[in-house]
Amino acid sequence: MKLDGFGIMVDDMGVMVRFYRDVLGFGITEDDETTNVFLEKDGTLFLLYRKTDLEELTGSKFSYCKGINGHYEIALSVDNYAAVDKAYADVTAAGAKGIMPPTTEPWGQRTCYIADPEGNLIEIGSFNKD
Repeated sequence: MKLDGFGIMVDDMGVMVRFYRDVLGFGITEDDETTNVFLEKDGTLFLLYRKTDLEELTGSKFSYCKGINGHYEIALSVDNYAAVDKAYADVTAAGAKGIMPPTTEPWGQRTCYIADPEGNLIEIGSFNKD
């Protein structure tokens, strides 16, 4: 088996499409209210799938995390420490919820955390000082 990508189950497709497209710069070609929305970022495929549509498709009910959650994270890398700081400032100014401001960790990574509109964690980091 080969990993093709992964999916994020969403409540409000339009809000999530606009966040990933307009705030984080993911490539999205589908309409904001499509059932399946394919996002592509640097060769990795992401899928936004409306929770109610998945439940209808499978004939099953599922439980989902609510609010800011640590169920998983999406990790994005940038060129260097300064780019971490800039990315955090840019995306929080554009509407992302700041969770942890840029911090240089003991293992040498400068990293920060934001949350998407439905509370999923996104890490932005770099191991390069310059």
